[in-house]
Amino acid sequence: MKTQLDMDKIAKGLGAERRGKVVAGGGYFGAMQLLADIEARFRVPSGGGRPTDPAWTERRLLPLAPKTLKKLEQISAKVRKHGMNVEPMQLAALLIEKTTEGLSEEEAEELVRPKRRASR
Repeated sequence: MKTQLDMDKIAKGLGAERRGKVVAGGGYFGAMQLLADIEARFRVPSGGGRPTDPAWTERRLLPLAPKTLKKLEQISAKVRKHGMNVEPMQLAALLIEKTTEGLSEEEAEELVRPKRRASR
């Protein structure tokens, strides 16, 4: 089992100060950040089985468009090439969590607020 890194201790040792999270976008660095998140969070249950995040205790059905599921399948296949077994819906759960963490209340309200049509 990998040891967890104490980022506060590392920062202190380097004479640095932690100021917040750095979020990678798309591309290579975004993919590597996603892989690192999966490796850090997913654990094999004590009874065996597929690795998962132990904090995930809720089970819900999530309707998806076929195009979205296909994209999730493609991304999870790329992650598997790096040695971490992740299913498309586990990836979806992780992406939902990461997105909601960075979403402000104003941004969330903007997503559900009906757009006004421009008057002609």
